[in-house]
Formats: sequence, C-alpha cells, structure tokens
Amino acid sequence: MDLIKGETLLKVQLLRDQFDNLEKHTQWGIDFVEKYTKFVKERTEIELSYARQIRNLSKKYQPKKKEEDDNKYTWCRAFHSTLNELNDYAGQHEVIAENMTSQIIAELTRYAQEIKTERKAHFHDGRKAQQHLEASWKQLEACKRKFERDCKEADRAQQYFEKLDADINVTKADVEKARQQAQMRHQMASDSKNEYSSYLQKFNQEQNEHYYTIIPNIFQNIQVMEEKRIERMGESLKTFAEVDRQILPIIGKCLDGITQVAESIEPNNDSSQVIESYKSGFEPPGDVEFEDYGQAMKRTVSETSLTNSRPDNRADRSSKAKSKTLWPFNKKSKSSNPEDFSHLPPEQRRKKLQAKIDDINKDIQKEMDQRDALTKMKEVYIKNPQMGDPNSVDPRLAEIAQNIEKLQVEAQKFEGWLAEVEGRLPVKSEPPRRTSVLYETQNSTPPTTNNNNCAQDRESSPDGSYTEEPSSEVQSKVQPETAESGDEFDDADEEMLPTIGTCKALYPFEGVNEGTIAVTEGELLYVIEEDKGDGWTRVRRNEEEEGYVPTSYVEVFLDSNAKDVFSWRRVYLSEDS
Repeated sequence: MDLIKGETLLKVQLLRDQFDNLEKHTQWGIDFVEKYTKFVKERTEIELSYARQIRNLSKKYQPKKKEEDDNKYTWCRAFHSTLNELNDYAGQHEVIAENMTSQIIAELTRYAQEIKTERKAHFHDGRKAQQHLEASWKQLEACKRKFERDCKEADRAQQYFEKLDADINVTKADVEKARQQAQMRHQMASDSKNEYSSYLQKFNQEQNEHYYTIIPNIFQNIQVMEEKRIERMGESLKTFAEVDRQILPIIGKCLDGITQVAESIEPNNDSSQVIESYKSGFEPPGDVEFEDYGQAMKRTVSETSLTNSRPDNRADRSSKAKSKTLWPFNKKSKSSNPEDFSHLPPEQRRKKLQAKIDDINKDIQKEMDQRDALTKMKEVYIKNPQMGDPNSVDPRLAEIAQNIEKLQVEAQKFEGWLAEVEGRLPVKSEPPRRTSVLYETQNSTPPTTNNNNCAQDRESSPDGSYTEEPSSEVQSKVQPETAESGDEFDDADEEMLPTIGTCKALYPFEGVNEGTIAVTEGELLYVIEEDKGDGWTRVRRNEEEEGYVPTSYVEVFLDSNAKDVFSWRRVYLSEDS
C-alpha cells in the first residue's frame, strides 16, 4: 500500500515538473519572438535614418537658383541627375522600412499577443486537470484511512465480545451488549470497505483518463503552438530577406541611371560652351610699331621747334603709354558694375543686355495679363452691376499702366544699348527679334553713320575698358508703328486663336450674357485662353461657337507647348492693339 502511494505521488510530482519546464520553454520562445520584433524595428529605424541622411545630402548639393546656368554643361547635368537618382535610392530604403513595419513588425506583434493568450489557456487547462487529480487522490486517501480505522475498531469490538463471552462472571446482558457492539463495528467496517472500493475504482478511472487522454491532449496543443511559433519565425526571416530583394531591381535602375549620365558627358561640347560663354568679341591687336627715339637726336632742333614740339611729344607719349596696355591683360575695374554692362567685352555685354531685355519683356507681359484680366472683370461688372463696382478696378488699372510705361522706357533704353553693341539700330524692314517684339526703335541714319557716332561717344577708361554715352537716337521716344506693319498684325489678329488645351464641363452653364457660351455637363471643349485671374476661361466648341465660361465650372487640361506659343502670339496682338 505504501509502495503504491509513493509511486502515485512520484507521478504527480513528475507531471508538475514537466509543466514547469514546458512553461519556461514556451515563455522563452515568446520572449524570442518579441526580441526579434525589436531587432527588425531597430533595422527599420536605421533604414529611415539612412534614407533621411541621403535625402539631406542630395538636397544640400542640389543647384541653387544662382547656379542654374551650370546645367548647360553635361558634367553638371550628370551630377544633378546623380543627385536625383540618389534621392530615388533613398526612397527605396524608406520602402524597406515601410514593408518591414507592415509585414514583419505589425504581424509579429499581433501574433505575440495571440500566442500569449493561447499559451495561458493551455497551461490553465493542465493545472486544472492536475489539481482535480490531486483532489481525487486526497479523497481516496481519506476513504482508505476511514476504512482502516473502522477495521481496527471492529477487531477491538470483536475481541472485547469474545472476552466477555468467555468470562462466567459477566452477566448475559453485558455479553449481549458487547455482541451487538461488535456486529455494529463490523457493519461500519464493511460500509467503509465498500466506499473505499468504489472511490478507488473511480480514482483509477480518472487517473487513466488524466494520463492517457487529458494531459496528452494538452501537451499536443502546446506542441502545435510551439511548432507554429517556430514556423512563423522562419516565415519572418524569409520576409526579412524578400523585402530587401524586392527593391534590388529599382536600386539597380538607379545605379544604371547614374552610369548612363556619366557616359553622356561630352568634354568637347562643354569646352565649346565655355568658349561661347566667355568669348569677348575683341579683335586681336595689331603689331606694335617700332618707336625710334634716335630720330630726335639726328635732326637740328631750333628753340622754336623744340618749344612747339613739347606739347606734341607729351601728348604722343601719353597716347603711346595708353596703347601699351593690350586688351587681354586689362584689369577689371574695382568700381561697381555700370547699368549698361559697359565693363564687359562686347560679346558678353550683348548677352547680358539680351537677357535683361528678356526679363523686362516678361515683366511687361505679366502686367499686360493683369491689365487684360482686370479689363474683363470691369466689363463683367458693367454688364452685371450686382457682381461688383466697375470703378473699383480703376486705381489698379492706372497703377498697371504706369508700371507698363516705366518698363517700356527701361526696355527702350536697353534696346538702344543692345543696338549700339550690335553696330546697328533695329529698322522696320528687319524681322522682329524675340527680345524686341513689343518695342522697336526707328532710325533713318544708315548703320555706318551710327557706328561712327558710337565710336565718337565711346571713351576709354583708365583700366582699359570702355564706356558708352547714349546717343541722341537711342534716347528718342519709341516711334509709332507704320501702317504697313500695322496691317501685318491686323491680319494676324483675324486668324483663329490656336487651342492651348481641352476642358470638360463639370456643371451645366446657360451662358445668357453677351460673350459667354452655354455648355452641358460632361461636354468636351477646346481651351483657347486660360483664366487670367478674373474667374473666366475662353473656350471653343467649333469654328463658329466660342465664348467664356466660369473657370470653376470646367476641368482644364492645358498643353504646355501650345500655351507657350499662344502666350507669345498674344504679345504681338496686344502690342498691335
């Protein structure tokens, strides 16, 4: 009996130890999942930090606004393209961080919570079954002790009865009482035996079910849970590699792009660009004449001739001293640069003046666009007084007119300097240049006469550069256009305006006012003039139907090339009008 009791207690203790070991092992597995999740999270932080540093590096070396002229060199363009490719390269590392966060970190974090809950449920079931078996064992032990105690009591009662029955001095009543007591004790022992036997059978059945059914099922569930965790770890490691592998083709394209732009560098073209940018336009100097100072010693010099010749010699020496400084070795003036760029060589000066005129013409065009928009707004206010006061735009129109006049005067000034540099003034018979589309000066003096005047007005500066004084022709006002040129622009005005894009009507518009056009929802139209700030867009349905519609009623798709051509055409038409 004691041997059976010891074996049962040993089994219970071993089972408890197994549960403790499994609990430690599974907890270690969950801790490992969380540790790996933290590892991937730190990897994503490194990727984001690296991408941020690469982007900052690319941004730091992007060309500034004042360095935009460097794009004309192929090696500069190659470097700028490399910076753009490097920016895309940084973006791929951000993709790595995003994919690892969504595909690994988020999934493992969710899975860790699930496996914790599942593990807790399995070990709770195991402990519950273990506690039930231990309670049954204690109950069985209690029944067994009761049976043992009742058996001993029955034996003592039987011995007492037999003793009294053998004693002749004891009364019959005492013997009968002892006999009944012995029978009662035997009955109690018999009942305890039956109870102990019944509970023992029940305990053995529960013990078999515990060790052969309940516990194996719990262990099986824990094993499946552990295998799933290990499998999930393998999938995460595979995903860790696949995330990197997915961006390799794009990174390869970035590197290929850098290689291609590096191979597109053209040294000959770049050197030609440098020559074109810095060529001066000066004619090479002639041969330096021999100055024979010995002639003055040979001829007879009278007092009168000597006296008369001194001023000439002094003047001659001054001019010769000036001529000794050749133009390639002239030093640049330290004073501030003049407005007419006269401190520059002719070719560079011409380019600077041309660029200045382009900027002025752009400013004039902007002012004219604002003027046109305000004029249309005023017309709309006149036709529809409830929309606004027409007189409210007059101050702004007057201000724009003053700005245009100032810009026109400034453009005329630079046009005159440009014409002087080019050795001629623009005339009517010449085709208008892009820089002088809006403003042309008229001069009846032949180019040769103008060149002579320019030469007379030009003075050499002490450092070898030259300055120019504006001639009377340059300072003259802009002459009105001739009838011939006016007719030419009238013909251009009669032509149909080109389309600069398309638009789709988002809402129906009745177009009851003069100058508007009715449209239906979803209708496709051609755009011939975009919104200039007044809220109206000019559209065309066919060759005979065109007009204005509210800009908010249509979705516009502009063609950039057509827009540029149309803008230059408006320059001609606006000037002619």
